[in-house]
Amino acid sequence: MPNWIRKSLVVFVSILTFGLVSPSPSSIYQNNNDKKPADEREIPVVSEDSEIQSSIVDRQNERDKFLSKMMQEAETQSYKKFGNKIKPVIEDEFRTAILPNMEKAIKEVTSIFPEEDLSQLTVTELPSPGNGEKIFHIRNTDKDVIRFHVRRDRPPQEGYWFNFHYHTYHDEFTAHHYLGEIYWDKNTPPKWMS
Repeated sequence: MPNWIRKSLVVFVSILTFGLVSPSPSSIYQNNNDKKPADEREIPVVSEDSEIQSSIVDRQNERDKFLSKMMQEAETQSYKKFGNKIKPVIEDEFRTAILPNMEKAIKEVTSIFPEEDLSQLTVTELPSPGNGEKIFHIRNTDKDVIRFHVRRDRPPQEGYWFNFHYHTYHDEFTAHHYLGEIYWDKNTPPKWMS
């Protein structure tokens, strides 16, 4: 294998593992084995480094699967909340401005959970209709972990805005954590889920 490929692989593995695993100096400065006859080449041995690396990759894959599932549920529950009258008007802006912030919030709040506990986190399936704020909550068995809400705001002479925010169990759901706002119109928006 050419030296430049070997060194590139070492750099790639270092970046991938964020410095948790460092390559041995012999792997960087090793003689080029490709010039030896096939019967004299060394057989690669699986080391602890590669086991650690595969464990890190497995954990990251588990988190990525969890986050992907949560984001699908978040989008589904949000569109259910908006209903057929509000969804077509704000769908594009919601997808570009609010959903990425929801993803960051979910990633941040659930980062303290070990991978084996992620499977216990579920999304509630009943947004509140009418004028209620609840879009969905993420629960750990019987307790909420994070609550996503949308509130209708009407600043004087500006029309109606949808204020998206979330609450976490860290402060017992008292603080509003801002996700973004979407402008509706000067006219009163329809009730949620209509």
